[in-house]
Amino acid sequence: MSIKMINIGFGNIVSANRIIAVISPESAPVKRIISEARDKGLLIDATYGRKTRAVIVTDSSHVILSAVQPETVANRFTPDMEGMETQ
Repeated sequence: MSIKMINIGFGNIVSANRIIAVISPESAPVKRIISEARDKGLLIDATYGRKTRAVIVTDSSHVILSAVQPETVANRFTPDMEGMETQ
């Protein structure tokens, strides 16, 4: 099994095998997930002080904040899929 790494912005890299979801931070349930992760010490802020644009949830229950759009992270995650439409 090969380890694939994904650049989530500003030189930060995450193992693609550990990612469960890449979601937008706008909804109330996602904000609640971020708050709960912060309380449990499972939040990793990789935004470098910029606006959070993507929330990455891992299989270890860690929540990673990124300043890169979710679509951009997804494109880096699946470069082989051409013609992917974003809605």
